[in-house]
Amino acid sequence: MRNAHARLGRLVGSVSDLFSDRLPDTFMDLVAHPDNPIPAGATSGFVTTEDGRRIRFARFDAVGSPLKGMVTILQGRAEFIEKYFETVEDLRKRGFAVVAFDWRGQGGSERVVSNPRLGYVYNLHEYVRDAVAVLEQVSLPDCPGLHYGLCHSTGGLVALLGHVCLRTIFERMVLASPLIGLGQFGYSQRILGPLSAIMMTVGLAEVALKVTDTDPGSVPFADNSLTHDEARFARTMALLKQAPELDTGPASIGWLNAACRAMRAVRAYDFAPQVSLPLLFVAAGADRVVSSPATEELASRMRAAGYVEIPGARHELMMEANRFREQFWAAFDAFIPGSRE
Repeated sequence: MRNAHARLGRLVGSVSDLFSDRLPDTFMDLVAHPDNPIPAGATSGFVTTEDGRRIRFARFDAVGSPLKGMVTILQGRAEFIEKYFETVEDLRKRGFAVVAFDWRGQGGSERVVSNPRLGYVYNLHEYVRDAVAVLEQVSLPDCPGLHYGLCHSTGGLVALLGHVCLRTIFERMVLASPLIGLGQFGYSQRILGPLSAIMMTVGLAEVALKVTDTDPGSVPFADNSLTHDEARFARTMALLKQAPELDTGPASIGWLNAACRAMRAVRAYDFAPQVSLPLLFVAAGADRVVSSPATEELASRMRAAGYVEIPGARHELMMEANRFREQFWAAFDAFIPGSRE
C-alpha cells in the first residue's frame, strides 16, 4: 500500500507545488521572530465554529485615529497569521483595525485529519464557516464601523463561495491572486476534478499529492514561484523553522477535489451575476500558481467588480518585492474608502 501511495503521489505530485497543511494540540500563542515581531497590542485566542472546530485568531488595533474601519484577512492555503504581520502593520498605519485567522487544518487552528501535516478539507464551504465564526465572534463585536475583506489565493475563492452571507458584513473586498483557476495546468483542471473525484470514491481522499520529506522552512529561494523578494521569503522560512507546528505539508486529493468543485462553482455561467458585493481583483502578471486569465474572465462578468493586473509580479503580492507591493497597495487605497486619507 505504501508503494501504491508513493506511485500515486508521483503521478499527481506536481499539483502540490500550487499549494504548499500540522496541529498544535493545545492553544498556540502568536510566534515572534527577530525579523518578524508581533505588532504591538495584539490579542489572540480561539473561536469555535458551528460544527465545533477551534480556529485561531489574532486582533490588532489601528495606529492613530480616527478609526477608518476593520479589515479581516482571509489567507491562502498553507499560510498562518504570523506570515501577515507586515501586512497587518501596513493596514494599521492606514487607520484600520485588523483581524487575521488560520483556516481549519493549518497554522495554529485545529486539524481535521489524523495526519497533522496533511492539507485536507472535504468542502471549501467549511472554510466559509471558519470565516463567519471569526467575523461574528471577533471582527463585528470589536469594531462597529465599516468592515472590509482582504483575501489571498484560496481566501479569495472562499470569499466568493460565501458572498451571500459576507455581503451583509463587508462593504467591499479586495481579492489578491484569487484561486479561480490553476495556473500551471490550464485546461487540465477539467481532468483533475473528475480524476480526484474517482480517487475519493476509492478511499484515497487523505493521500498526499506529493511524497516529500522536506523539513519545515527548508525550501530554497531559487525553487519558489511565490515572490521575487528573497528577504521576505527567508523570513517565512525562518518562522517555520522556529515554529514547525505552523507548517502545512502537501495538499491531499481531498483538498484538490474540494478546490476543483469550488472553482467550477464560481466559474459557472450563472454565478457571476449573483454577486452584488463590490470586489477588486488584483492579479499577478507572472503568477504560476493560479490563473490570472481565469480571474480576469470572471471579473468581466460581474456587475460590481474591478480587475487590476500587476505585470511581472508573482503569486504572493503582499510578500512581493517593494516595486510590486507598492502597486498592490495603490490599488487597495484607490478601492477602499478612506484608505489614503
